[in-house]
Amino acid sequence: MDFLLPYYDVLKALHIVSVIFWMAGMLYLPRLFVYHHTATPGGELETALLKQEKNLNRIIMGPALIAVWLFAILMIAANPALFSQGWFHGKLALVIALSGVHGFYAASAKRFARGERPRSEKFWRMLNEVPAVAAIIIVLLAVLKPFA
Repeated sequence: MDFLLPYYDVLKALHIVSVIFWMAGMLYLPRLFVYHHTATPGGELETALLKQEKNLNRIIMGPALIAVWLFAILMIAANPALFSQGWFHGKLALVIALSGVHGFYAASAKRFARGERPRSEKFWRMLNEVPAVAAIIIVLLAVLKPFA
């Protein structure tokens, strides 16, 4: 995959842009779930929130997640030495965990769309912090490269 190496910086930039879009959704969707808990079932606010949740997940978060993984895989193909660095293993584990959280959010959005109110408002307020904490750790790992 040597042909990718000259494009490594472009791939990295596109990866970072994709992460920004993905994280924006990962931080906003649980906040919408908090508001959803306070909305009157069948009311105007709930209808608006359902549309926002669906659009956020399908138009921004889903495509951004795919782009994050696509550019990451291309970066790894261009620079397989990443696998030999300890910081990368930590980053990868956190990204896999965040991808799981993304799946949980998507499943929860479907439950809200069916009229359910999964979990509690407090739960969503607390879960809203998970992507932020993970992002901080991921950025620290990627920039400082401890355990190299």
